[in-house]
Parts: sequence; structure tokens; C-alpha cells
Amino acid sequence: MLTITEAAVGQVKAMMADDDDAKYLRIGVQGGGCSGLSYVMGFDTEINEEDKHLEIEGLEVVVEKENIPMLEGVKIDYKQNMMGGGFTIDNPNAIANCGCGSSFRTATNEGTPEEC
Repeated sequence: MLTITEAAVGQVKAMMADDDDAKYLRIGVQGGGCSGLSYVMGFDTEINEEDKHLEIEGLEVVVEKENIPMLEGVKIDYKQNMMGGGFTIDNPNAIANCGCGSSFRTATNEGTPEEC
């Protein structure tokens, strides 16, 4: 369904080690951003009935089932440079992205764009 690179998995695991309540990485989509939809990543302690549970490189990941079509084929990476580091998301379903890459829209879901 989605790919998380070794560098991204390592960074997430390092971040989870500092958070006693972090059991799962939750990846999702919500309305907003310049293009209409924004990515959401955070930690969670439980899995709900509405979630799909994945294990990627030993990392426990949950995604709400309704977000799966928008995240199908997504690749999450972590890149480090002289200015710091950050996660990048490559989404083959996106037909439009904002300049910073954190907002997108798909052919079947426009979301709720905000003025930027």
C-alpha cells in the first residue's frame, strides 16, 4: 500500500524512543492546505476498527481505511541536509501539489483548499 524508506523508518523509530506513549505511527489525510488535502503523521497508542494495520521494516503503522485510496503507492522518505532534515512524501495519486509539498489533491478528492 505504501512505502517508508529505511531512512524514514530510522528517524520515526528514533522519535518514538523519546515518546513513552508512541506505539504506532499514524499516517493520514485531512482537508486543508493550499491544494485541498494535507498529510498528517503522528503517534498513537491504539488501533481502531476504521484502521488498517501495517508493519513496515519493524515499524507499526496505522492508516484510516477511508484514506487508503489517497495514500495508495505513497513513498515516505527522510532527507538530511545542511539546513536540517525532514520527511518527504511522493504521492502518485496527486494531480496537484502546493509549493512546499505538504498539500495535494487527487482526481477524485479535492479536499477543502485554504487560501495561502
